[in-house]
Parts: sequence; C-alpha cells; structure tokens
Amino acid sequence: MNGKTVVITGATSGIGEAAALALAGMGARIVFVARDAAKARTLLDRLTRANPDAAHDLVLGDLSTLAGMRSAGEALKAKAPHIDVLVNNAGAIFEKREETADGLERTFAVNHMAYFVITEILRPNLDPDGGRIVSTASGAHMAGRPDFDDLQMTGRYSGMTAYGNSKLYNILWTHELARRLRGSRVTANCFHPGGVATGFGSNNKGLMKTIFKLASPILISPEKGADTLVWLASSSEAAGKTGGYYVRRRLTLPSAAARDEAAGHRLWAESEKIAGSTLTEAA
Repeated sequence: MNGKTVVITGATSGIGEAAALALAGMGARIVFVARDAAKARTLLDRLTRANPDAAHDLVLGDLSTLAGMRSAGEALKAKAPHIDVLVNNAGAIFEKREETADGLERTFAVNHMAYFVITEILRPNLDPDGGRIVSTASGAHMAGRPDFDDLQMTGRYSGMTAYGNSKLYNILWTHELARRLRGSRVTANCFHPGGVATGFGSNNKGLMKTIFKLASPILISPEKGADTLVWLASSSEAAGKTGGYYVRRRLTLPSAAARDEAAGHRLWAESEKIAGSTLTEAA
C-alpha cells in the first residue's frame, strides 16, 4: 500500500478506525470523513504516528444530509485527486424513526444514500488501473424487509428492520455498481464484519442500547472485524474480484433478496431520483 491513497468514511471509531490505522501502517495515505472535530484530530495524530511519511488529511462533514454528502464528496475530490481505494463505512442504527432535513429516514440516508452519493462523486478520481470500492454491509441484511413503494418507512417502522434494509441495499447497490463498472478495471465489493465490540448503537436509549451492551462481551475486536475490509482493500488475492459479498475473506452467497437484480436496478433508479441535483451540482 506504499504511496497509495485510501478514502474512508466512518473512520473515527470501530472497524473504520482499525482499518484506517492498519492501512496507514502498510504505507497508505488516509483521507477520511468525520463529524466530530475532536475525534478527527485524534485519529489524524494516530495516523501520522502510524505512517509519518504520508500527508494524511480529513474532511469534516455530516453524511446524513444530501447537502452534507455533496460538500464532503467535493472536499474529498479536491484532497484526493487520485484514489486507489474508497471505503464506505459510515453507518448507524436508530431505535425510533427520525427524518433528515431532506425528509429521508435517517438509517436509509446514512447507511445507503451516503454510500451512493459519495461514490458517484468520487468515481472519476478512482484509479482506472485497479481502483477498489469496499463497502461495509452486514449479515443483518437477512432481516431486511424492503418496500420499494415506501423506502422511507413512513408506514410501519422498526429500527432493526430499517438497519437490515439498509444493509440489504448495500449489497444490492454493490452488485449493481459492479455491473455498471464492467469493462473497467475498477472493482466494487462489500463484506460482513461480524459482531464487533464498538460503540455502535450507543446513540439509542432503552431496549436497543441494552441489547448492544449485553452483547458486547461476546463480540469480536474492531481489528478482527476490520480484517476482511483491509484484505479487500489491499491484498493481491482480492485484485480484480468484483461484485462480491465477503465473510471472513470468503466469497459468500447473501440472501435471495440481496441477489435480486431487478431490485438492484430499481434501488439505483430510486437513489438517483433522491440524489437529484446533488450529483449534478457536484459534477
């Protein structure tokens, strides 16, 4: 990874932080997005210690709004004119339904639309001779019950279903993105990190927070959870492989719903419609 540039969202904690530090230690330059300025500065210092020869950089931004996605994408585009690896890792889960300023259900906005918008803005900057797009999905996609006529879950809402849907969308989108990248040498893959001991879910209260807290003793470390991410981003074994869903470095068959090509086409079309002028203005 010496001399290569890796762009990462969701890098200031959990598997994103572990992956950023691991890749920096392998010689990569890391450019990341963060909402919290203090956490961002702390990570930047750690990256510099891991690889003092690289000009690591950061972008402050809120990936829950379309304007924030566009602003972060444009800033990343300027700071990383050549990208070897783009890692989409920002994510969250919300016990109660919340809407963003754009009227989007917040899980859908952060966990899916941010992947879609950031990737579309940065695609021209990806190395045409082997750029890689790696996105964090989850085995939770098995619990997804998407309704394409109500993507924002204005009818019935469940935090776990919303999260499962978003992870299902990550896989559908990855497959469709890989299809659209055919003929190029840019690849797109996603992975399941496993149950990881992080602060994930701590933004909630009540039952959901209790569940995550009780589960923490049996969860794996962020470093172990980041292993497949780092492997997909850096290994020669993963070079040229595209459109896959990986678990513990192994290509794995996701659910039947996640393999529905028609659903992938529709999700892309709906995402483009939602993004609208966000992508036009960023072009």
